[in-house]
Parts: sequence; structure tokens; C-alpha cells
Amino acid sequence: MNSIIWDWNGTLLNDVALCISSINSLLKNRNLTQIDTEKYKEVFSFPVKEYYKTLGFDFEAEDFSVPAHQYIDLYFAGFDSCSLQKNAVEVLAHFREKGIRQFVLSAMEHEMLEETLELKGIPHFFEGVAGLKDHYAVSKVDQGSQLIRDFKIDTEKTWMIGDTIHDFEVATELGIRCILIADGHQSVERLRKTGGMVIDDLKQLVTKNILKI
Repeated sequence: MNSIIWDWNGTLLNDVALCISSINSLLKNRNLTQIDTEKYKEVFSFPVKEYYKTLGFDFEAEDFSVPAHQYIDLYFAGFDSCSLQKNAVEVLAHFREKGIRQFVLSAMEHEMLEETLELKGIPHFFEGVAGLKDHYAVSKVDQGSQLIRDFKIDTEKTWMIGDTIHDFEVATELGIRCILIADGHQSVERLRKTGGMVIDDLKQLVTKNILKI
């Protein structure tokens, strides 16, 4: 049976503005240069510790766990300001009606992932969800492998849909096809450098029948 493994942040959830305001708060408190949306999409990466270093955080002066947890507190405090990406519910419903199995694989900590999906009212679309064991957003490969095993997902009939280079790397590692959406956390130019398929927004998955399923 055909399956889709969705990324959450930036793909189904429009949280870029919140992520920028949260990181800028941390930067301001450390007298570091704040960033705008264009800069953010050029520097955001996984693992996020390296992204923090790029912005000037000094992990000899403080442990990475300090800003990491401060960021999560700011993010969750502002989460109500986030909406789903335009047409997200429509697209999820479209694939559900087609009988496509749908899952979420996220770099968000697992309990927080489940809570945020619930807050946005969409967990019923998914057969299973998988987040990380902590808030340090290192890699989704292990959780993706476990998700595939637990739900007996046929990798030859599966697409991963995300918005970052890491999503492409994870899909490659898991042996599944990938579509990247240039509407999230990284610029279209960076995404295209993967050599993978890049589209403008979620709706094109339906209007152009890109998955052909």
C-alpha cells in the first residue's frame, strides 16, 4: 500500500516566523546579531547545534542544553501564533480519501510533537507519528527506521515530504523517494542543490498529481 511520511515543522506547520522570533530572542540576550527571514532560510540546518554555532553561540561559554531549552520554552509559549500551512488539511484529506497511509516523522521531541499535532486538530489523519527522544534535533534517521519497522511500511511505495535538506538526506538513508517543498525553513536554492524534486507548496501535490497515486 502507498504511504506518505510527512515532516511537521515547516511542511505541514507554518512556524518559520515563530522560529525566527524565538532564536532572535536568544541572540539578543547574548548580544549577537539578529536575523531576518532570508538569512534564516540560508543558515538553518541540522543538527541544530551547528546552526547555533553559525549564528555565533559559544558552547565553550555555555552548554548547548541552555539555549536549546530556552528556545523550546519560547517556541511553545508562542505556538498558538502558528497556523497550519495553507491547504494542509485539504491535502491530508485528499490522500486519506485515496486510501494512502500517512505518518509524521519529525525532529521535534516526541511528546511535544504529539501535543502540537493535537493542538492543531490533525492527529486523526496519521496512522503513526515519530519524534526524537530529546530537544536537540540531531537526526531523524533512527526514528524513521523504527517507524518503518513498526508499521511495516513498504519503502518502495513510500514518499517522504519535507522542507529541508535533512529531509532529503533522511529519505535517501531510508530508501524512500522525497519531495521538498520550498515553503518552509530553507531557501529554494538550497533545496534544489540536493538534486531532488522541489515544488512551491503543498497544493501542488494534488493539483499536479506529483505522487501519481
